[in-house]
Amino acid sequence: MTAPTRTYGQFCGLARALELVGERWALLIVRDLVLGAKRYTQLKAGLPRIPPSMLSARLNELEASGVVRRRVRADLDAGLVYELTEYGSELDRILLDLGLWGARSLGRPASGDVFTLDAAILSLYTTFQGEAAAGVRVAYEIQYPGKMVLRVVVDDGALEVSEGRHADADLVIRCDQGSALLDVISGQASPAEAVRSGRLSLEGDLDNLELFARLFQLKTAPEPAAGIALH
Repeated sequence: MTAPTRTYGQFCGLARALELVGERWALLIVRDLVLGAKRYTQLKAGLPRIPPSMLSARLNELEASGVVRRRVRADLDAGLVYELTEYGSELDRILLDLGLWGARSLGRPASGDVFTLDAAILSLYTTFQGEAAAGVRVAYEIQYPGKMVLRVVVDDGALEVSEGRHADADLVIRCDQGSALLDVISGQASPAEAVRSGRLSLEGDLDNLELFARLFQLKTAPEPAAGIALH
């Protein structure tokens, strides 16, 4: 594994982790590879604001650090793909925990913010309450603005999320506003309020939306403390 060219000069695991994946855009590249190998063009499409030169530089750095590798796939016309190494794949749980921490103070999307397919899929894995899903079997189809559709299956504590329709969904959720579902799972709006306001529309019973809110509950960030208590 090649040592990073920029270091903090600290003998510390956290410092080392930041040297490996702490540069701007690096963790978002890792995020988009957690769900599987991607071509350069797919990575660029999922990160529309990253300059091509920076994407190439970050991929080279992550490869040199042993986090990402390149592989040729004979089944693809443009056969070169990027994927996480075994070492890089160990970041998946860390990314979900970090994403959950950030989501608690996400607020409203700003004008021009993008919500990608990978971000949508990972957001559900991030907020999924496995203990609450024990013994639960339910299927959802979530339709986001911009024709993005997710298939969500909960099966006795296990979660599977993928792109596409679900012909036998117990509930179809149409998100007429981008943050409507976030408001429901964070408790900013009740399921009934979200439907009544027109921000969400359903095919199926409201009870299954209330179940969804419990299965993917997101607690908002606490108010800042007045000071630091030293123990």
